[in-house]
Amino acid sequence: MRSLADRIRHTILFEVIAITLFALVGGWIFGLPVEVTGALGLMFSALAMAWNLLFNWLFDLWDRKYRGMAKRGFAVRAVHACLFELGLLIAGLFLIAWWLEVGYLEAFLIDISSSAFFLVYAFVYNWAYDQVFPPPRPAESD
Repeated sequence: MRSLADRIRHTILFEVIAITLFALVGGWIFGLPVEVTGALGLMFSALAMAWNLLFNWLFDLWDRKYRGMAKRGFAVRAVHACLFELGLLIAGLFLIAWWLEVGYLEAFLIDISSSAFFLVYAFVYNWAYDQVFPPPRPAESD
């Protein structure tokens, strides 16, 4: 298990790098000022953290009521991940349309592109983080 300090470092680095990349790359790809995409990145970060808290709380309530908090296998985790991403995609659609003052189709395309970026980014970031800050190995018993 990673320590609390390590988890905080992991989270802060993840968000700082993600927002910076989103601001720079997103601004370049979408032809928008960096401060516009940077602010959107900050709002997305806050949205994702708030949605994570709310969604997982609601999911746990549902799980307790309908499944008795039974072990969460592959199917439950797959549904959990898909519903989480769908909720974030829907919320992000409205955020993008409002912030960038674009139609819903353009906002949807930006939202899907951003989701694809974050999927790849999360994989690369977590792999790299494990290389730079390897997780502690359990002590071998004699």
